[in-house]
Amino acid sequence: MKLLKEWGPFALFIIVMLLLRVYVWQPVIVEGHSMDPTLADKERLVIIRTASIKRQDIVVAKELNKETNETKNIVKRVIGLPGDTISFDNDVLTVNGKVVKEPYLADYQKAFASDHLQKTYHDNTFFQSLAQNANAFTLSDNGQTTFTIKVPKGEYFLMGDNRLVSQDSRKVGTFPKSDIVGEAKLRIWPLKKIGLLD
Repeated sequence: MKLLKEWGPFALFIIVMLLLRVYVWQPVIVEGHSMDPTLADKERLVIIRTASIKRQDIVVAKELNKETNETKNIVKRVIGLPGDTISFDNDVLTVNGKVVKEPYLADYQKAFASDHLQKTYHDNTFFQSLAQNANAFTLSDNGQTTFTIKVPKGEYFLMGDNRLVSQDSRKVGTFPKSDIVGEAKLRIWPLKKIGLLD
């Protein structure tokens, strides 16, 4: 009885934390540069599995590589919800006929207007080449500056913030709700950047 009194609360705490870890939250690591500058390669996040998904949320989704038949987690931003019609016209986003601002793109769009991101991509000649030959910061899969997508019911259109290098719904298609693992809510690494995500 004494043992139960002493260790009971601690054991209960551990059980609750394990249940939350399995059903509510999950740590993830950002891989690659598709979410630069919002999220950098190797940063660590916490996602909430039970969050309701809204436009412009940052989410983790399961992506199937059709060549290897392997699934990996990717971090992207929700641009289109089920049933949305989204259009881009020279970097201006319209959703269901209304212009939607994308403030998270401001730094890279400014750099693109200045020098086609050549200074930003100074350590990656492949990225520099992509940017140098682009006519806008957001292009369709085949390089068009103006394009429209109708998001199917039950599906989500996801894009990376680093639009010129991101492999996202423009290339791999939309994601069903079952493939959305959760919303990224918190950055926990590096320590100097700990905080809630916008």
